[in-house]
Amino acid sequence: MDRELADIEAIVRLLSAKSVRVHDLFRAALSEKLHHRGELVKLTSTIHVTNECRIRPRCAYCGFASGASPEGYFKGFTRSYEEIAEAAKAIEKSGITRISCSGAYRGDGGKLAVIAARAVKENTDLELLINFGHDLSEDTIEELARLGVETICCNLETTNRELFERLKPGDSFEERVRVCETVCRYGIGLSSGLLVGIGENYRDRAEHLRFLAKFETLAEIPVMGFNPYPGTPMEHVPRCSLMEQAKVMAVARLMYPDLMITAPTPTVGPEEVEVALMAGADNLATVIPDNHPHEVKGVGNPRTGNLDRVVELIEGFGLEPELRGDRACSTSCTRPANRSTQRSS
Repeated sequence: MDRELADIEAIVRLLSAKSVRVHDLFRAALSEKLHHRGELVKLTSTIHVTNECRIRPRCAYCGFASGASPEGYFKGFTRSYEEIAEAAKAIEKSGITRISCSGAYRGDGGKLAVIAARAVKENTDLELLINFGHDLSEDTIEELARLGVETICCNLETTNRELFERLKPGDSFEERVRVCETVCRYGIGLSSGLLVGIGENYRDRAEHLRFLAKFETLAEIPVMGFNPYPGTPMEHVPRCSLMEQAKVMAVARLMYPDLMITAPTPTVGPEEVEVALMAGADNLATVIPDNHPHEVKGVGNPRTGNLDRVVELIEGFGLEPELRGDRACSTSCTRPANRSTQRSS
């Protein structure tokens, strides 16, 4: 439980836990979550700003980019300032407090990321995460800091360099690390996560979790599970088991008890978010309210978490979804008696 001193072999043993030891791991992770982060569960909604990606060759598992998969968006799109603002205002009206604006690699240093940040910050009070991978120049990151962006995400996905280069031959691990380091230098919260189930082993996962400790403003660790998108080179690779994904969340919680551990609803499964909560996650991402004006498909899986259903599942688990406005009042008045203490005991 000391991220500086934890032995890699000890982390590997936790990640490879079986049977009753998984129960122990989850119990410890939930206890740490409640102690350090409380009973609230953050909800993060999404605006997909563009899917027009110029990385070539494409990443082997990507179903998000235009033309990548018939179950993804397939047709290219780029949202305008007005479209982004409209969606952000709708999300804020739903009671959700945080939003992710995500885009593909365009090679322009993140100009569209600045437009998205302005659209959200000038029209709402939402917390904002910007996720444009490594397509962010230092000037762009400086501008995002000036605009008050709380978090910038640049997922490494795996720190196994051979695996990274084989599955992402058009991408750059070094450039992703550069963005992470620059985000830290400007004092912005960094989000950087793992993609579980793409061919890495337990030691790779352990070393990745340790690697993240080098980033001084690390604030969030998304733990994504691989789901095959039809039409991609990895369409026949088996889906990552929910248990393996959840074990990584639990170990991340023990190693980084004060940080946000994020479970994206598409890769967890919109109906299985309770497993992520049991493993100590305190943020559920890609939560879509009914009033969202855009069609939203998940990254890694076209299904997303519906706000009403996600709230129902969180409250059924005995935790409290973070909402504000009228929605917060209505849920707090009807949520069941808290059972989180019983679950952690």
